[in-house]
Amino acid sequence: MPHTSFSHVNTWVFDLDNTLYPPSARLFDQIEQRMTHWVMTALNVDEQRADYLRRHYWQTYGTTLAGLMREHDLDPGPYLHEVHEISFDALIPDPLLAARIAALPGRRIIYTNGTAPYAEKVIAARGLSGLFDAIYGVEHASFLPKPERAAYDLIFAADALTPTTAVMFEDDPRNLIAPHDMGMGTVHVAEHPAPAPHIHFHTDDLSAFLAQITG
Repeated sequence: MPHTSFSHVNTWVFDLDNTLYPPSARLFDQIEQRMTHWVMTALNVDEQRADYLRRHYWQTYGTTLAGLMREHDLDPGPYLHEVHEISFDALIPDPLLAARIAALPGRRIIYTNGTAPYAEKVIAARGLSGLFDAIYGVEHASFLPKPERAAYDLIFAADALTPTTAVMFEDDPRNLIAPHDMGMGTVHVAEHPAPAPHIHFHTDDLSAFLAQITG
């Protein structure tokens, strides 16, 4: 992978969950359990139905929250607070990753379908605090989720980001479609490749990939 592939980049956009920490930390297992419990209570359904709806809304709308808002007019505030009240004990600081992110030239931001306060807790546990110029959560996109194009439009406008001089790192392949269509570079961060026209690069080791960029 040539360094010149990123020589034009001045904005580095990172997803959060399963991107800035390894999936082996299994934070999302905790979040999904809390989502299922919330759906059970809010919609008065049993656990099996709630778990089905959680997955169905994620697949259909991009996030469980988006489905709950569109189909049940759910207030997002209490939901987002509750589902992100998890333990971060599985996360460990990664000084090498921190150094490699710090070495990236230009602006560095986080854009997550979670919330910005949750993202702050994650990066603190990973030893990455102070490395990012901005952190954007779903609340900054009017609760529209990735992969909706309108969500990216809102976030990138708020950041005054120029897509053609930016690159996005993301674990969910569908969340790279809109950035690609906007002219961004795309890097799929996951154990297994998901070859597609909208994915420029794949890596199963974000830190090592960044080291190649900064040389």
